[in-house]
Amino acid sequence: MDKKDLFRQELEYVHGVPLFWTIAEAWSEVEGFEARPDDLLISTYPKSGTTWVSEMLDLIYNNGDIEKCRRDAIFNRVPFMELIIPGLVNGIKQLEALKSPRLVKTHLPVQLLPSSLWKNDCKIIYVARNAKDVAVSYYYFYKMATMHPEPGTWEEFLENFMNGKVSFGSWYDHVKGWWEKKKDCRILYLFYEDMKEDPKRELLKVLKFLEKDLPEDIVNKILHHTSFNIMKQNPTANYSMMSKREMDHSISPFMRKGISGDWKNQFTVAQYERFEKHYKQQMEGTTLKFREEI
Repeated sequence: MDKKDLFRQELEYVHGVPLFWTIAEAWSEVEGFEARPDDLLISTYPKSGTTWVSEMLDLIYNNGDIEKCRRDAIFNRVPFMELIIPGLVNGIKQLEALKSPRLVKTHLPVQLLPSSLWKNDCKIIYVARNAKDVAVSYYYFYKMATMHPEPGTWEEFLENFMNGKVSFGSWYDHVKGWWEKKKDCRILYLFYEDMKEDPKRELLKVLKFLEKDLPEDIVNKILHHTSFNIMKQNPTANYSMMSKREMDHSISPFMRKGISGDWKNQFTVAQYERFEKHYKQQMEGTTLKFREEI
């Protein structure tokens, strides 16, 4: 297949969820993913701190050994399970080649997760971020990462985001679905805003969940190396190892701002009011609460 045909294509639906067409084509392979009992799944809606948590976990698994964590790009150390693009990447095959214990990344909503992860009772860390910041970050990501369809204007993209017509579907369904699931499964549900406010507190939660004990100096070392500014400069974490054809950092860097509350620089008053009204309807009846700045 011609490489250019891969990019900027419309999304295709799998069980009602829009995904990259190449994932839809290979859906049986994704569904058949063989989890191992000691796999750790990192699950997020896109642009919610996935790479941050992935880097943190790789450092934990390597006892804070920075050099070991520079062994390869983050997308090879923590493969993106469902990402299959012919001739470029196959997350399932990448994972099959890894030794245990594996770190597995997914953006799938809870209802699409391969059943072997539930059967093996795998531990899962879910990270959620407030919807407005996600929408803004996702818009800039759409612009620079060509696997997505063209984003259109910010206004058009926001409309699609609100209606769940973006890759991996509705933010609302995603965060609520995983929130409900944590009642029955081994899921640590974290918030991006909490991680920004007190990274050490959240890192200690992760260690407790993993039943790992690390000395104070290693904990501090991990915190230093997973700070936004250090990660932004780290080629094995900042996605600069991707080809320009796949991700054009000159349009927008993969690691753009990493702050809470950036939505205020993007939303007009009218967009804000419309979004708030829609948000209230969508989030009615859930105990899930978000902070929009810290």
